[in-house]
Amino acid sequence: MSNRAVLEVIALDAEDAVAAQAGGADRLELVTDMAADGLTPSRTAFEAIRAAVDIPLRVMLRLADGFAAGDIEALVSRASDLREAGADEFVLGFLTAEGDPDLVAVERLIAVLDGCRWTFHRAIDRAAHRDTLRKQLADLPGLDTYLTAGAATGVDDGLPVLKAEAARAGEPGYEPQLLVGGGLRLDHLPELRAAGVDAFHIGGAARPNGWTAPVSPSAVRVWREVLDA
Repeated sequence: MSNRAVLEVIALDAEDAVAAQAGGADRLELVTDMAADGLTPSRTAFEAIRAAVDIPLRVMLRLADGFAAGDIEALVSRASDLREAGADEFVLGFLTAEGDPDLVAVERLIAVLDGCRWTFHRAIDRAAHRDTLRKQLADLPGLDTYLTAGAATGVDDGLPVLKAEAARAGEPGYEPQLLVGGGLRLDHLPELRAAGVDAFHIGGAARPNGWTAPVSPSAVRVWREVLDA
């Protein structure tokens, strides 16, 4: 069985997707509007990216900045449209005003996803109680990943939480893969790998010239080589 670490890269368009795959990405997270921390891309964008690469694509389901679900009917409609277009992996996650998981919104969406695999994104880093959230979501179909920095402020502050959660892998609520992202740097990797973390998510790190420039295949390749070393 391969012990190759998963490298997921944010892609905004087909150019990003091709560059990320060329650099060694295993999977892409598809979003638009990074000024709002990543929203749901259009069906047209998804179709163009799907035609351009052959690695797995996880499509963001989020219509506004923040972690409130907002217009759930609009979200359900967008999810249905993307499913029709062939999307079969997703990223989502919503909290109530109290910081609890918004189970009504999440369950409405995963009913439409109909068994597709999905990531609960960094809303976990804003949750009132991480462990409680994990246990409340534990039996939801398709949930196989948590994208987290361990802290709302990023990996620098979240390292102790990430290492503690990695040590609990396989326990109830801790079966999904830990995908680390959010202020992640190359110098974090040795400590995280030693703790058993085997999945990593990068956005700005794949774009040395900033978000207005495309993904750099060479930047992605550096991450791939360090993870494979």
